[in-house]
Amino acid sequence: MGAADIVPGVSGGTIAFISGIYEELLTSISAVNFSILKLLKTKGIKAFWKAVNGNFLLALIIGIFTSILSLAKLISWLLEHQPILVWSFFFGLVLASILYIGKQITKWNSITITGLLLGAGIAYYITTLQPLISENSSPLFLFLAGAIAICAMILPGISGAFILVLLGAYKPVLDAIHNRDFKLLIILASGAIVGLLSFSKLLKWLFNNYKNYTLVVLTGFILGSLNKIWPWKQTLTWRVNSHGIEVPFNQQSISPFSFEGDSQLGMAILLSIVGFAVILLLEKIANSSSKE
Repeated sequence: MGAADIVPGVSGGTIAFISGIYEELLTSISAVNFSILKLLKTKGIKAFWKAVNGNFLLALIIGIFTSILSLAKLISWLLEHQPILVWSFFFGLVLASILYIGKQITKWNSITITGLLLGAGIAYYITTLQPLISENSSPLFLFLAGAIAICAMILPGISGAFILVLLGAYKPVLDAIHNRDFKLLIILASGAIVGLLSFSKLLKWLFNNYKNYTLVVLTGFILGSLNKIWPWKQTLTWRVNSHGIEVPFNQQSISPFSFEGDSQLGMAILLSIVGFAVILLLEKIANSSSKE
């Protein structure tokens, strides 16, 4: 999940879903409230820890932050020097996740088809939005950015990192990680906690009451998000980043046969297959774990 959330276009929520922990994640997060905090005071840490599924959340948080801290520089380098290959791997991964989530939908009718198209349309529209030119690293802005982005991170198909890009907060966040600026990271995390606790309760309610429709919309989200991670892009406009380097600003998806330069088509197809296979492997592991 941590590795996926670094890439602007891939959702950690998708990884959680295909690994079979998504609903447990929502249940554990949404369980955190003021009454649980009272439990900590009245019955102690052990009862509180059990109520919030502490072992599960701690393992997940450690895994996510270990991945982010260790892979941020590598993924940033790969996105800059081998973007087609990175996007190809994640394209195959996300494509397989659509099939995985879609086959869990139990009933299809006009309402579910409409929900699928609506979710896909919304996600596709988000991928076409232009990011803000200005980069903002003020504490209040990063708090709000964290609250908004975390909502996307737990939604399969909607990338929290891409939301940070749209808001102009992606570069300041990566800089804070690289420079170990713990003050800004704590502010970002505080906003993320507020957004996470609020949004997880809504998602949990939707799963409890309208699971089939929720799955349909989430499948649509992932389907629409494929436009963002299509490996071959044409850069329409450029911008100069904070280091004075010209980087792509607005891009559109194009055919690999129309791509200027080396399209790396053979390697791209191979990595897409690898990404697809990773999901099949995760599904197999998740199914075997659920049977134990």
